[in-house]
Amino acid sequence: MALWIVRHTKPLIDPGICYGALDIEADAAATLASATALAEVLPNGLRVDVSPLRRCQQLQVALQSLRTDLVFTLEPRLAEMHFGVWEGIAWNCIDPQAMSAWTDDFGNHRFGGVESTNSVLERVAQVWDQTVLNRTQDHVWITHAGVARAADLISKGIREVSDARQWPKLAPSYGDWVTLSL
Repeated sequence: MALWIVRHTKPLIDPGICYGALDIEADAAATLASATALAEVLPNGLRVDVSPLRRCQQLQVALQSLRTDLVFTLEPRLAEMHFGVWEGIAWNCIDPQAMSAWTDDFGNHRFGGVESTNSVLERVAQVWDQTVLNRTQDHVWITHAGVARAADLISKGIREVSDARQWPKLAPSYGDWVTLSL
């Protein structure tokens, strides 16, 4: 069984801005192109869990219009990490001490005051475990880079991090996907 992890397309926000929980739209043309490419390769009748954020919902709507055989479910635990007070702030304008506090205790520090990296890993692991438990066929998540990175770690048996160097550098490009074995 495979888990398809699909990343939303490029959000309509200036480069270099910290966004996670910000509910921003994605590029409409890129979303349609991504949905079209995905519709051509997904097996029939799959369940698709979708982040509640608008940029993922757009991809769901586009894919749903092309593939009526897919079953879509809203899954709040697939939302991107919430960066709290740093949401919408340029990364290069974030207090260097705040960045250091996060990288010094990468797993447990609540960067921006809301959510830690390990909190994200925990909620993504809950969805992972539920997906594994209920698997009868491939499964799809429409989600974000942070969730894709968390799923990559979970697929390797890692459910908690302490050091930023443990966090995967790579994630699917905007509008692209990876598959992981369940």
